Amino acid sequence: MTASARPDPLPGLVGFASALRQAGLGCDAHRVQAYLTAVERLDVGDPAQLYWAGRLTLCADPDDLPRYDEAFAAWFGGTELRPRQRGVPQPRQPKLAALVTQSGGEGETEEEGEQVSVAASDVEVLRDRDLGELSSAERRHLRELFAKLDPVLPLRSSLRYRSAKRGKLDQARTLRAMVARGGEPGALSYAKHGRSPRRVVFLVDVSGSMKPYADSLLRFVHVVVRSAPQRVEAFTLGTRLTRVSRQLRQRDPERAMLAAGEAVADFAGGTRLGETMRGFLDRWGQRGLARRAIVVVFSDGWERGDATLLGEQTARLRRLAHRVFWVNPHAGREGYAPVQSGIAAALPHVDRLLAGHSLATLERLLREIRDA
Repeated sequence: MTASARPDPLPGLVGFASALRQAGLGCDAHRVQAYLTAVERLDVGDPAQLYWAGRLTLCADPDDLPRYDEAFAAWFGGTELRPRQRGVPQPRQPKLAALVTQSGGEGETEEEGEQVSVAASDVEVLRDRDLGELSSAERRHLRELFAKLDPVLPLRSSLRYRSAKRGKLDQARTLRAMVARGGEPGALSYAKHGRSPRRVVFLVDVSGSMKPYADSLLRFVHVVVRSAPQRVEAFTLGTRLTRVSRQLRQRDPERAMLAAGEAVADFAGGTRLGETMRGFLDRWGQRGLARRAIVVVFSDGWERGDATLLGEQTARLRRLAHRVFWVNPHAGREGYAPVQSGIAAALPHVDRLLAGHSLATLERLLREIRDA
């Protein structure tokens, strides 16, 4: 068969995308176009290449993978789809309904009022849920709640003066006013130190023990970084120290998380808090990044290295910083005791040990930062 006589695979591939939508995957036009572009660069006669091209472009969530495998086997392998996949498309709905903020007006029915009440109740439940135990749907809803946070950084006295009704006599301004009046004396001008946002530094443990919380915590940090990109810094701690401030300054949270993931080479690895803390202080903290700043450490305190070193470096950090908060996701559980070697060594040198296992506790952390 000549090249011109070969059948066009495009209708079959588009039909495969339709089958995926029937299986519950959100294959929009952009993903289908990416899939078709990928297929153009591979051998369509090789099932393995087709499989991976579709898996990398058409799947958007870990929950999509089992449905994708079944649909691929049914479409290209000759097996039959399950009854639930041959029926009417059933788009997956998040477990928690969206919170309706607008009032229903005169036309609101009793049933609609009940739905709004249930939605609000679900949001309150989600606020107190452990971040490490959320389903995929709940995590997606949590991202929407993160976007509604409104961080407020604390203020500190700056070196610059600004005009004020009382304070230090502003001789220069007073003399300029006299010259403008032809030498006639007038009211005195005063000035006082201005106020500027205090720097906030986040150190996020991304080791294996913190893996269930790392994604949510980094998304939370992204919200704070975006609120004041020039005054908030972010680092990850594991077997090495990685600065992710630039990546988290991107406006889109998904792009920011993708860029941060590419930058962090030791995600879900070991933990050397003492060594990474020393690296932060030697390279950035001692040179000014931690001076008079609020430093927040997200970690469960598991230390594979020398716990004594961690204690020494935390004490060093405390001498530089304005406040040091240690946020432990396990601290909010009933019966928790800070007995891990790392947290036990660092605890005497921190201002507050806080829980960070839920959205509600992260909101309390924002209040602690604001009032520091």
